[in-house]
Amino acid sequence: MIRDITIGQYYPAKSILHRLDPRVKIVCTLLYLVSLFLFRSIPGYLVATLFLAAVIRMSKVPFSYIVRGLKPIIFLLLITVLFNLFLTRSGEVLFQKWIFTITAGGLQTAVYMGIRLIYLILGSSLMTFTTTPNELTDGIEALLGPLKKIHVPVHEIAMMMSIALRFIPILLEETDKIMKAQIARGADLESGNLIQRAKSMIPILVPLFVSAFRRANDLAMAMESRCYQGGEGRTKMKPLRYRGRDYIAYIVVIVYVIAVVLVGRYVSLHVWVF
Repeated sequence: MIRDITIGQYYPAKSILHRLDPRVKIVCTLLYLVSLFLFRSIPGYLVATLFLAAVIRMSKVPFSYIVRGLKPIIFLLLITVLFNLFLTRSGEVLFQKWIFTITAGGLQTAVYMGIRLIYLILGSSLMTFTTTPNELTDGIEALLGPLKKIHVPVHEIAMMMSIALRFIPILLEETDKIMKAQIARGADLESGNLIQRAKSMIPILVPLFVSAFRRANDLAMAMESRCYQGGEGRTKMKPLRYRGRDYIAYIVVIVYVIAVVLVGRYVSLHVWVF
């Protein structure tokens, strides 16, 4: 399960998405995530599916590698779907037994919410798969640049986000090593009830927190020894510049958002019936 968490990891490949400006990928990802909540119809989801499939194809990231990131959130996904399925009471009653009631509106809401969460994870994962942490830092800092006028520490915020993304795969690898070490010492991490399994995680969490604080302290000392003073007066080794493909990417995503809203709202009213 630990190896299946792919958030924050970069997948090197030679694709047009890898060559895009990080600012473009951040803004387009946000637009895509917002678009998932602007429609509630089958045509809208078909357009979103085709767009996501095309982007995955262009990224040259293996689909199996992208889908692997869904495994850690299956439990959360199931809880969300079940809550919407049984707690939404609208439309015709399809099933009723004891305290469990399934309605047409609840079924529709559960299906739509499950698809939204899956597409949300896949779309946001593509940004980290095709963008290095350094590029993400530069992109976030550039997008938040206007906030410097009101004395917001933009560089520090971007640096913290970048360090957090860098630490995710490191801590996952450290967790995997600690778990294997504890299992080799005879620790039972899988059997027993919920309380027993929670107690068995203590020998993993304690050394993990110690290792995380030690790494953070080493990083702080390394930055301090190199006279790191924040972003004031610093120059970029690779300044961000928009190119033709970046403007095309903006246009494509904007056209997609307009199309998915129009198709998802108006086509469903006259043609599609769920």
